[in-house]
Amino acid sequence: MEVRARALTLPLAETFAIARSSREYTEVVEVELEHDGLVGVGEGAPVDYWGETPDGLVAFLEEEGPGLVGGDPWALEAIAARFLARPGEQAGKCALDGALHDWIGKRLGLPVWRLLGLDRSSAPTSYTIGIDTIEGTADRARRARGYSRLKLKVGGPDDLDRLRSVREVSAVPVRVDGNEGWTLETARELMPELIELGVELVEQPFPAADRDSFLALRELRPRLPVVVDEGCRDLADVAGVASYADAINVKLAKSGGLREAIRMVHAARALGLGVMLGCMLESQLAISQAAQVASLVDWVDLDGHLLLERSPWEGRTLEDGRVLPSHEPGLGVHAV
Repeated sequence: MEVRARALTLPLAETFAIARSSREYTEVVEVELEHDGLVGVGEGAPVDYWGETPDGLVAFLEEEGPGLVGGDPWALEAIAARFLARPGEQAGKCALDGALHDWIGKRLGLPVWRLLGLDRSSAPTSYTIGIDTIEGTADRARRARGYSRLKLKVGGPDDLDRLRSVREVSAVPVRVDGNEGWTLETARELMPELIELGVELVEQPFPAADRDSFLALRELRPRLPVVVDEGCRDLADVAGVASYADAINVKLAKSGGLREAIRMVHAARALGLGVMLGCMLESQLAISQAAQVASLVDWVDLDGHLLLERSPWEGRTLEDGRVLPSHEPGLGVHAV
């Protein structure tokens, strides 16, 4: 069993800004897992607000990866248990988990979604518009005409005017994502306007630790569904979210991979929560990992690769605004 990892810097097509930061590029970590002459590949994007770094993930994967996998790549439940027992480095686990599933799919000659007993379907993906000027926001929305859902990053002083500028050029459903950038007062003030403008949902309006604001917003009528992203990492967080919000955003880079993500989805369903499948700024390799389970969720937000200047991988298919996994074995990706 050999595990090889490397960090990549991927330029973005445009500056991408959210409530807490902006960037011109993203960093990801790729993994190759080689066993019995066959190579599986996977990818994870470091979650910077948890302190993850590309170099740290590479070191983790090369030093601990072989031991976490063990000698049997088929023993996925035992491997998942070892992942859970080792705290942190979620994006590294995600990359390794993706490589494991890719290896197994290639060995069996089946796409991963088939291995998981799922189908190749998906709700339409949203296309994300970062924080920009009012004019810049309208321009980005105008250029996103091929998508049937938009996600607008908010958390600045012009949120309402930016949303109105989107409505002037597009009638498709819009989701707003605060990335912890709103106060309760802001949310209360904007909620009636958001409803009138046809917004579909609100994602992570407040800091993850500010449960009081979530609970207070829950009492507001009428209001939009509230989806928790930064406040929901893995299965252990799902039950808590059910006490103060309406849905979770599952991201493989946060959960540590496919198996934990699936557990999160089933737990959310049992608790009456909606489920969004999200992503980081990633290449088609990581997006293809997530697309394997897109049929399980209500809302899909798998557009990270669409915001890159160029993806080093190809594999997923974009059909009628839906990100669909490949029919090819494993993750079905190819380096370009």
